Amino acid sequence: MTSWRRPALALSLFLPILLRGAVDLPTLWAERVKSTVAVEYVTETEIARQPTIAMGTVVDEKGTIILPSGAIDPRAATWQLKDFKVFLPGSAESTAAAYLGQDAFTGWHFVRADEKLWAQLKPVTAFVREGAARSLALADPVWGIGLRPKEEDFMPYFLQSSVALVQALPRRTGIAQQEVAAPGLPVFDRDGNLAGLAVAAFGQSYLQFNRSGRAAPVILMNVEESSAFLLAEDMLPFLGRIPKNISGRPLAWLGAYGLEPMDREVAKFLKLQSTSGAVISEVLEGSPAEKAGLKPRDIILAIDRQPLPRLKPERVVVAFIEREIERRSPGVALLITVLRGTEQIECQTILGEEPKLIREADRRHFDRLGLTGREFVYGDAIERRVKSAEPSGVVVHYVKPSSPVAVAGLRLDDWIREIDGMETKQFSSAVEQLAAIEKDASRSEFVLLVGRGGETAVLRVKLN
Repeated sequence: MTSWRRPALALSLFLPILLRGAVDLPTLWAERVKSTVAVEYVTETEIARQPTIAMGTVVDEKGTIILPSGAIDPRAATWQLKDFKVFLPGSAESTAAAYLGQDAFTGWHFVRADEKLWAQLKPVTAFVREGAARSLALADPVWGIGLRPKEEDFMPYFLQSSVALVQALPRRTGIAQQEVAAPGLPVFDRDGNLAGLAVAAFGQSYLQFNRSGRAAPVILMNVEESSAFLLAEDMLPFLGRIPKNISGRPLAWLGAYGLEPMDREVAKFLKLQSTSGAVISEVLEGSPAEKAGLKPRDIILAIDRQPLPRLKPERVVVAFIEREIERRSPGVALLITVLRGTEQIECQTILGEEPKLIREADRRHFDRLGLTGREFVYGDAIERRVKSAEPSGVVVHYVKPSSPVAVAGLRLDDWIREIDGMETKQFSSAVEQLAAIEKDASRSEFVLLVGRGGETAVLRVKLN
């Protein structure tokens, strides 16, 4: 953030411009700030405890808080996330909280504050317009809340703007003329009714000139404030999607991989100019999509006989399909209409359970060697273009700087295929081999055969 905004001064300056004729803004402000918090947690890695702070919105009377999807590293295992704390705006004191998990459909992470804090919080649902909600229109004034950094006790400050555009991305998203709230915090209309929830800022393109006069394109993103916000009508129905467990499971899975929006020229050739579609690049081995008979190059046209909506830009249709799957549960039937050649075909599929994710993979750290290995999962087989039933071995999750394996040239995401000439068929056997080497103080070296970007490398690791 490039400028300091003093809340009291901002309120007095913008009141005549933004909210003339509305109810008393200081009263609106005082109540709505209670629906915002800062959440701090620690990610425990092999060598450090890394603190992270995100802004969150209170959504119910039981102290449930939603954080934006980017608030937590998707590679971090849930057991690495520790010491969640909630800070009220303007306070240096924290209260313990519990992480509830992430909802795949909305992307939100859910956190619950300790019960002793509930009386000081105000659910954002208390500010929903009574009766029929009115959708925002262009030029409507909107305002929101930002929180200063921890060293400034998360002091809240006022932001205001006007609606410049409303677009389906695929959820209906308002884009203001300038930053209107911190990502993860609520946005309100001129009367203090909930208008939406700020999402991550869009990057803005600039040209950077050097002394020779040459220009290079750069993209700048404001990580503390955003001009984009999910509209209330697309946000409110999903506040109750609190995960059943910390892993967020069950997770629905189709297995149609690498979806791409239908090319305009292809659509014209197929006389589908007025139709939205997504092309399947690959059908994954053993997936519900394969069992349903879907094929690579099939063009998805409809789900449960409902044509895919026309969305701009075209790539948004891929996110729409993914969300249609994520909002369902494993075991649910899904009818997918595809164009194969010149024929429309209906494929009945039963959604499956998402295979184990990287963040769920078993891991083991070997301090003397200097690496953390993790279990080879289904996503690794996709990335490396191998059959999931083939020997899996272990993937390098972490390499300690200046350690023996680092000096030998081991890299993050290397696929360990052999240890001292023995094939690593299972994660458990690889762990046993590495543990034996780690324990043997007289051992001076060992050899790794690793897969890396379609090639193999032999690394001689010296221990003494």
